[in-house]
Amino acid sequence: MENNFLFDFDISEDDEEFTDSKKDLLKFLKEIGVDTRFISIYDNKIYINNLRFSKFSKRRQSIFESKFKDKLVIRSSLFQEIATNASRELSNTIKPKMKILIKEDANPLINIILEPYTRKYGVELIYSNKKEYDVIASNQTMDMEIHSICEDIFKGKGIKYPRFNKEYIYPLIKVTHKQINDFLGEKLLEEKYDDVSGEFIEFLDDTVSQYKFNILKSVQYLQENSIR
Repeated sequence: MENNFLFDFDISEDDEEFTDSKKDLLKFLKEIGVDTRFISIYDNKIYINNLRFSKFSKRRQSIFESKFKDKLVIRSSLFQEIATNASRELSNTIKPKMKILIKEDANPLINIILEPYTRKYGVELIYSNKKEYDVIASNQTMDMEIHSICEDIFKGKGIKYPRFNKEYIYPLIKVTHKQINDFLGEKLLEEKYDDVSGEFIEFLDDTVSQYKFNILKSVQYLQENSIR
């Protein structure tokens, strides 16, 4: 039998006043039992990155929305898939207290993906290259990287190493153009390349599932084991 609705939340008895500040949003979400390391707060919206880990149930959403009526909660399975793929890369590259530069031309998803890492790892997001930073958030996507690999192979150059610059992190390297376009609701990135490599990739898209992930994994293995 489902637990009583009233006993799911740790809310103080006082009718505490909350403002629309990010600090108060986070405080209230914590009070109703949401783990804010697995949500993103950006542009007046709350994005659920991982439904299970965030514990952001529909009942908790109802309580939240009754308190913050102008905030929109995004429960998108597509975004959760994007966030999960991004985390598989970022968990190996982001360091605690790291200062990350987000450039002016950054893909809109980068801000949303990186925001919870300010709580997970205490990172600082920097928006001016005049300030000190440790790494830059790259716009490189999975499609861009796969095309680059195939292009070098077709040109007879082989696979170049290292694949990634240590001055960058790659939040979108395991995210496809289609995922980005579908989630943002606009054709922000082209999904096809007008060359031989593009035709080859298009053929694989229609015939081989998960090949992009497999290529990335293989190239990473080769690089880590210094195989040229």
